This record gives sequence, structure tokens and C-alpha cells, in this order.
Amino acid sequence: MRDKPESATAASTVFESLRRDLINGRFAAGEKLAINTLKAHYRVGLSPLREALNRLAAYGLLQQENQRGFRVPGVSRAELDDIAGMRCELEGMALTRAMQHGDAQWESELLAAAHRLKRADEQPTPLEEWELLHTRFHRTLVAPCGSPWLLRFIEQLHDQFDRYRRMAPAVPGVRAELDAQHQELVSLALARDIEGARALLQSHIRISHDVALGAVPDA
Repeated sequence: MRDKPESATAASTVFESLRRDLINGRFAAGEKLAINTLKAHYRVGLSPLREALNRLAAYGLLQQENQRGFRVPGVSRAELDDIAGMRCELEGMALTRAMQHGDAQWESELLAAAHRLKRADEQPTPLEEWELLHTRFHRTLVAPCGSPWLLRFIEQLHDQFDRYRRMAPAVPGVRAELDAQHQELVSLALARDIEGARALLQSHIRISHDVALGAVPDA
């Protein structure tokens, strides 16, 4: 019985590590994962590794092939369009609810998250740190929506979207535009301007979508 908590902890650890690596493009789209290579790289046993791989397949970041292991999903324009469209709908809904229910504590946390992100934009910051602050900002923006399930779906969509975005080549000038929109989103959210905030959020997602298209061949 004592081994089960340790195995569960190992599975959770490798799940998070592999999840980050899949989103960050460590593995190529369509690549088949070699179990022995993964065991060596993540320094984990077969049982917790398989548990993590099964969870990632259920989450949508891996494809499970019958009796043939696991493969990184491919990329397509249709899938990216679908992900971006669902982000617009679900995050718009969550943002509306957040502005309706957010209190002074939320306003304070949102301002703090925006400030940290702005500071990272204005000075040399490791990409992984910036991505963490960026994710935290978007989570804070919709946090008081009141629906754990809605937040769970949004997080999953973000991970899928970010996999495309981080595979795409950088587009000069776009990040500055998106950074400015982060600050505008805060102002509109604090003003409880639902229509304005939702319109800006959709624009924000669509601009990122255009960048992420760079990950799709012949898009």
C-alpha cells in the first residue's frame, strides 16, 4: 500500500513535465514516443509513466494507438480554427461572469497579475517565465466566473492553443500589440465594460490565432 502514493506522485510529476514539454514543442507533431527513451529522460518507472501517458491522451495532448504506444497529435488548420473559436466563446462567457461577480480581491489580483506581466514585457525575461506570467494573467482574468468546469475547459483549450502558438515562428511587432491589449483588458474589466472587454478578448485571440497559423504547413 505504501508504494501507491509514491507511484501516484511520480505519475503526477511526469504528467506535468511531459505536459509542459508537449506544449513547448519538445516533440515534433506526429512523432511517436519511445517508452524507453521517456523512462530515461524523465527518470521514472514504467507504471507511473504509462499512467501519465494515459492521462495526457485523455487530456488531448497525446494520441493513443492500439497496442502501438503513443504519438504526438498532428496539426491542422481546421483544428486550430476550432480551438480558437471555442476559446472566443468559452472565455467570453467566463469573462462576462467574472465581471459580474468579481469583487475587490479579484480586482487587486488582476492588477497584480497585469503588473507582473507588464514588467516582464519591459525587461529581458526568460521565455518560460514570461509564459507562466502570461498564463497566470489569463487565468486571473476569468477566475471569479463561478464555474470550475468552465475554467477546466478553458485551461485545456489554452494548452492546445499554446502548442500551436509555441511551434509557430515569431512575428515581429505582434507581441507588443498583444501586450498592450492585456493592459486594455484590465481597464475594461475593472470598468465592468462587458461588451468592450469581450470584443477586445476576441480580437486578442484572433491575433494570436493568426500567429499560431505559422505552425500549420500550407495554412
